[in-house]
Amino acid sequence: MTWFILSLIAILFWSGSDLFSKLGSRPDDKYSHWKMVMAVGVVMGAHAFFLIATGTPFSISDIVTYLPASAMYILSMILGYAGLRYIELSISSPICNSSGAVAALLCFFILKETMSGLQFFAVALVCVGVFALSYIEKKQDDALRRQEGDTPDKKHTRSFLAILFPILYCIIDGLGTFADALLLDTVIAEEQANIAYELTFLMMAVFAFVYVVIVKKQKISLPAEKPKLAAALCETAGQFAYVFAIGANAIVAAPMISSYCIMSLVWSRIFLKEKLSKAQYAVIAVAAVGIAILGME
Repeated sequence: MTWFILSLIAILFWSGSDLFSKLGSRPDDKYSHWKMVMAVGVVMGAHAFFLIATGTPFSISDIVTYLPASAMYILSMILGYAGLRYIELSISSPICNSSGAVAALLCFFILKETMSGLQFFAVALVCVGVFALSYIEKKQDDALRRQEGDTPDKKHTRSFLAILFPILYCIIDGLGTFADALLLDTVIAEEQANIAYELTFLMMAVFAFVYVVIVKKQKISLPAEKPKLAAALCETAGQFAYVFAIGANAIVAAPMISSYCIMSLVWSRIFLKEKLSKAQYAVIAVAAVGIAILGME
């Protein structure tokens, strides 16, 4: 049951990260995703140094060992942050987080990990919920824009560029989770994997800083980047819980955690004062049943 509690924690914080990342992603700022990388890298790096300073064993070689997973995760996140400039969170997040289904299938077919019949059913409910939510949101968005007489431009939700980013995120993040399943416990422990990932992200943040501030001469205003810092804190907390959940039960935890996009929608409705449709409530209920079943198994 520990993996289930950790999965819930990851869902809570990563849905918060989604919300704050969207708030911090401005369509008129073409460097917004690199600034997001800076914020996440600095917070993760600080957390990594704290863990090392408080006695968590770590070796520089751990960074190399965990690099296949780190590279996939960081690349997918950069693409995800870039995509938020062009697409609504409620559409992007469900597509991105179908990666849990990709990871579960890879674990099942390649690693030969097993699930019970009830777990298969629960995973199916979560995946159906994620895909259905994406479809409903897209349909409602198109209907609203037709009603308002608004024609989406080339970078809006129906454009190839807007959809490409979350699809790439889905595939690459799924490969990262699969790499986790291969590496955790057998090659590297969760604590060392988490620190390795955070330090790799810190190095990426340094690169982003050099590129944006030194090469492109862009100014960074900390007061204006508060949403990005909040997203970075949520991302770091969610990652800490996630890596232990995946290490304990990757094939079931991966699709369960991917359902955090549903919580992202809920938070956006609460804080933006928007209402859920009956269809959206039904989809959330279906996914919640799947999560409950996974917790009881």
